[in-house]
Amino acid sequence: MTRRGLEKVVVESGGGSSELVNGRGGAAAFFLWTMSGHLDIKGTHFELFGLPAQFAIDDAELDAAYRAMQSRVHPDKFASAGAPEKRLALQWATRVNDAYRTLRDPAKRAAYLCELAGADLHGGSPLASEFLVEQMEWREALDEAIAAVDHKALEQLEQNRRAARSAMLEKIEILLDDPENLSKAADAVRELMFLEKFGADIGNAFERIEA
Repeated sequence: MTRRGLEKVVVESGGGSSELVNGRGGAAAFFLWTMSGHLDIKGTHFELFGLPAQFAIDDAELDAAYRAMQSRVHPDKFASAGAPEKRLALQWATRVNDAYRTLRDPAKRAAYLCELAGADLHGGSPLASEFLVEQMEWREALDEAIAAVDHKALEQLEQNRRAARSAMLEKIEILLDDPENLSKAADAVRELMFLEKFGADIGNAFERIEA
């Protein structure tokens, strides 16, 4: 966003460009203008944190980039700024938090990469019958464990799910490295979504039987 573009945001938000450049907010407002001149709030999550658009990322590097960005756009930094700057800071803070949560979670990161590449995660070809049969068997086992208040059975299901999830993530990383395998990667991500949902259901089951 150019300086003129950001001034336009300020004006349309009900303020004047002079507030941003010369007045309320001071260094904080100037930072917003500087950052908006270098980053597109609608850019990719990877661009926001200066990371390569790939599945394998350095978690420590992501965490450091997030902390640095979050410390600069946190709304508390703009407590004395004008309303336009506060709104812009809130937009950036929300953007930064959403991007971080997506990239920090391997499953969400994989889905995001597929979406960036134009893959359809809500359609596509039917999932492998072997996988679907296994999911049905796990669901039946989950229902039985809940009915029997069987902690060990739940723990075993979660262990099996985690092993399947780990293997799936390794598979997805390999597939996403090759654009020719986008369709296969998307199918793998869809299967991963099943595993994520099943994990949440197992967690809910533990809460139910321990209540």
